Amino acid sequence: MMESIGPNMDWTPGAGLLIINADDWGRDNETTDRMLECLLRRSVSSVSAMVFMSDSERATQLAGEHRIDAGLHLNLTLPFSSPECPSNLREHQRKLVKYLRSYSIARVLYHPGLVSCFEYVVKAQLDEYCRLYGVRADRIDGHHHMHHCTNVLLGQLLPAGTLVRRNFSFRPGEKSAVNRLYRKAIDYTLARRHRLVDFLFSLPPLETVGRLESIFSLARGFTVELETHPINANEYSFLLSDEIFRLTSNIRIAPHSSVLSSRFVPN
Repeated sequence: MMESIGPNMDWTPGAGLLIINADDWGRDNETTDRMLECLLRRSVSSVSAMVFMSDSERATQLAGEHRIDAGLHLNLTLPFSSPECPSNLREHQRKLVKYLRSYSIARVLYHPGLVSCFEYVVKAQLDEYCRLYGVRADRIDGHHHMHHCTNVLLGQLLPAGTLVRRNFSFRPGEKSAVNRLYRKAIDYTLARRHRLVDFLFSLPPLETVGRLESIFSLARGFTVELETHPINANEYSFLLSDEIFRLTSNIRIAPHSSVLSSRFVPN
């Protein structure tokens, strides 16, 4: 069995759902274009959108034209690339990028000296998403999963009630006991204020025999999110192949909005 904190949504038992989400919408032209190909082929059902990046504006227009389900992909580790990004915001984010990418355990530590930077950069992205998409972000995940970093969690910087990406789900023994305990604590903390899906997996490794079949079988009775990055050649090829449709036959594939339509029951 896979480990799960358990659903915190009023979801009909046995009504499974597979969400195939592509990250980094708007990062640059190539990334957006590859994701759009997968969306039009219906091998991707949702995207996570970056703001203050070089293709953010065009990606917003495409999302409107094609009625694409787009949440906010909070970015604390990749420098903003839009020439329109305010210099003050760029400098605040630069400090976060330097800190979070300098130490492997930086996300675990609370940095009191960067509290105002975290607050400023997170709020700026929430506001920019609202400006671009015309609505407040009701779904949030993070580039490199940095929405899980301690400054964001303890500062309660993500709006309560939003659907927030949980930690990856693993089979027993795939991670150390300490690692699993840490992830469980993060998911528990998230579930107190936010909606979570039941399971989260990455698309790769694609070469592991039977892995995707096992993941997709869970989606017959649980809400499962599959995180993908079509900019990676192997993932892009798979998402444009017929294999994904063979593996997901008789499985309900839908965007995150299907989860958000359910009533939220906080833990």
